[in-house]
This record gives sequence, C-alpha cells and structure tokens, in this order.
Amino acid sequence: MHFSIPETESRSGDSGGSAYVAYNIHVNGVLHCRVRYSQLLGLHEQLRKEYGANVLPAFPPKKLFSLTPAEVEQRREQLEKYMQAVRQDPLLGSSETFNSFLRRAQQETQQVPTEEVSLEVLLSNGQKVLVNVLTSDQTEDVLEAVAAKLGLPDDLIGYFSLFLVREKEDGAFSFVRKLQEFELPYVSVTSLRSHEYKIVLRKSYWDSAYDDDVMENRVGLNLLYAQTVSDIEHGWILVTKDQHRQLKSLQEKVSKKEFLRLAQTLRHYGYLRFDACVADFPEKDCPVVVSAGNSELSLQLRLPGQQLREGSFRVTRMRCWRVTSSVPLPSGGTNSPSRGRGEVRLELAFEYLMSKDRLQWVTITSPQAIMMSICLQSMVDELMVKKSGGSIRKMLRRRVGGTLRGSDSQQAVKSPPLLESPDASRESMVKLSSKLSAVSLRGIGSPSTDASASAVHGNFAFEGIGDEDL
Repeated sequence: MHFSIPETESRSGDSGGSAYVAYNIHVNGVLHCRVRYSQLLGLHEQLRKEYGANVLPAFPPKKLFSLTPAEVEQRREQLEKYMQAVRQDPLLGSSETFNSFLRRAQQETQQVPTEEVSLEVLLSNGQKVLVNVLTSDQTEDVLEAVAAKLGLPDDLIGYFSLFLVREKEDGAFSFVRKLQEFELPYVSVTSLRSHEYKIVLRKSYWDSAYDDDVMENRVGLNLLYAQTVSDIEHGWILVTKDQHRQLKSLQEKVSKKEFLRLAQTLRHYGYLRFDACVADFPEKDCPVVVSAGNSELSLQLRLPGQQLREGSFRVTRMRCWRVTSSVPLPSGGTNSPSRGRGEVRLELAFEYLMSKDRLQWVTITSPQAIMMSICLQSMVDELMVKKSGGSIRKMLRRRVGGTLRGSDSQQAVKSPPLLESPDASRESMVKLSSKLSAVSLRGIGSPSTDASASAVHGNFAFEGIGDEDL
C-alpha cells in the first residue's frame, strides 16, 4: 500500500493548552488517520521491544526544543519514509502491533464509537448483502461475516476479497483499493461521506485455473457466475457476436459451469478494468483503457476509424515499476500561499523488456495508478506462491490465538531490501535472473521542479525471465 504524510497541522491541546503538530497519514491518497509524533514514537518503541532495534528502520529522534518550520518538514519526511519502510517489511508490516495501531488511529480520527451496525456489501451483479458487524471490526472480520451470510465455506474465503469502489452512473465500479488488514471497512467507507462509495466482494486471484476449486461449491460457483455476467455486460470481457449468442443460450439454460468454461476462453476474462486514462505508449498522451489480469497489463486504444488496438505487457518482463505522485505548482509560483493545494497527479511507470537487450520505460497517468501497482504486486505474489508449490488456499491470513498471521506460503513472498531509484541511463541487461521478487516501496527524494515539495514514492518490483521466455 502507498503510505504518505503529505501535510501537517498545528492543533490546540485537549484542554486548551499548548499547540502540537498532527500528522495526517494518507493511504493511497485518502486520509486514513491523524496522529502525533508521540503516538508514532510509542508504536516504534513497541515494535522495537517485539522485534529488536536492528530490524526497524531509523526513527526521527526527539528534540528538546520547539521545532522550526524547516525541522517540522524534515520530521514529516522522515516519518513518511519510516511508515513506508515498516509497511513494506514482511515481518513488521503484517504484525498485529502495526495493524492494530492504524485501526485504532483510524477509529479515533473519524470519531466513530464502537457499536453494532448493519453494513452493506455488494456482489458484482449489484446484489446487496447486509451483515451485522461492529464499527471496530477489521477487514478479515467483515469478510468472514459476508462469507457466513452467503454460506461460503471457510476454505474458500481466501479466494475472495473486499474492495472499496466508486459506483459510476452506468452501474460499473471504479476500483479505489483492496481493503487491508490495517483498516476498518465500516469506517473506511462511511468516512468518505458519499453514497457513490461502496464495498464489493470480488474474487482476488488472477489465474483462472483456481476457478476449479471455487466452482466445486454452489455458492462459489454463483459468485463467479455473477461476476462474469457483470463483467461481460459492462464490456470488461471482449466478446464476439457469435460468442455472445452462445453465452446467452447457456444463460437461458442456467448452465453456469458451461457458461464459465466458455467465458474462460475469452479475452480479458477475470481482468480488472480501470477508468480511461493516458499513457506514453505507443505515443505521448495516448488515451488508453488499462486492464489487469492473467499476469499482464493490457492497454487498449481506439485508432482513427474506431479500430481497437491492444498492447499487452507481461509482469514477468517488467524489470521494475514505480508510482510517483506530484502536485502541480499554482500559477503564483513557489511562494504562493496556496502552494501544495493542487490536484495530485499519479503515474505508474514500469521498465519493460521489449526485446532481448532493450529495456524501455512505459508510463501510465491515472488516478488509479496505485491500484494498478497493487494489482501488479498481487500478480507477482501469486506467481511466487505457485512457483514455490504453495496453494492459494493458504494465502488467506489465518487466526492464531485471536490474532492474524501470514501462512507459510505468504511468508515465502519476501520483499527485497529497500532499493535506490533505478538509473535510466545504465547499460541494458543481456539476461535477467529467473527469480521472482516482490515489491519494495520507498521515498525517492524530491520531485522535479514542476511538482510540489512532497516526496515522490517509488514502487519497485524486481523479477526476471530467462532467454527462453523472450
């Protein structure tokens, strides 16, 4: 996930005492919680006791005297890097200490009391599932409640996830993010204060071979069927007229398994589609529609004459990728009082092995760039689990002694050490390692002169392919 602390606030003390600095922690560009330095220091000390000082990243030290504005900004940048590094560490980022801290802070910031509520979760076809949960229930609790309401067996829960979406006028969903273990779904959706935002249950794997496991169960079959019908109706899956007739006939016969078997052969089956955006491939400022699935990113564009053209980029041929965020400067320049209030611009850039010895950067500019990056990471994770002989059934986080822990197959998905920004001018590699690696996230200094002073965040996924794959 993409953690940032883009701004700070000076706030009055609880009893009208001296002011203090509050740090706004954003997740994927949305305010998650507001915390003080002392609270983050307390989290750091607790993690240090549990895991040892040598495991933790550097934490900005205490100061004896009041901070100058420059020191406040420096501390903000250091705390941002600290939060990113902790989250990306496989051990620290999945710890109950870290996740429970963020959940408590989210609930306190949004001032939501703990009480029982009815939460609406949508299926892909728009069907509503109402579950009774506590406002303090984490994502796993809500997912289990939805599964229990639907009658989905425990061993299939790991095949599905909850997603925060924005419902568009045509009924299609624009995906914001996959809900994580460090957040409270009820608080996350209600704090956005808009009826457009919903929580949706959708399958969370990419390889259609896993469909067989889900289709063995009646509820699982119905969920897959409803999602596929919806994806076809909204044009996410590419269907010819003849294929559409065959699918319609199977629908009328209520032959759900046969319907899914045919759908599995169609282009973009099981893909997640994003809103229209802009890319620099095949040329600068090219309008495209991006879809993620089957271990690739697909870029579709309309040529003159309405001809559809598609370019596919395999995850296994991406040397690395990163997400950068910037805020355009206002017309008043750097000294303008309104500086930093512009709309955030997000870009996903990946370095792609176009041929045996040629790497090229491809950049996608989209408000959903972070979600695209998360999809890439989950594809890599799934490939790693499959490569290690693990089972997707084990990718669900299981409860042990009232807490959550990652499964053995999840623990195999390790992030590499924090990496420097890749040098675009380096020599092209003749052959890449065949080892798959997960993602590491870090701040990479100041943005270019046309961006705000907030940090640019890098998201790098290093993996490779052999010459036989080219």
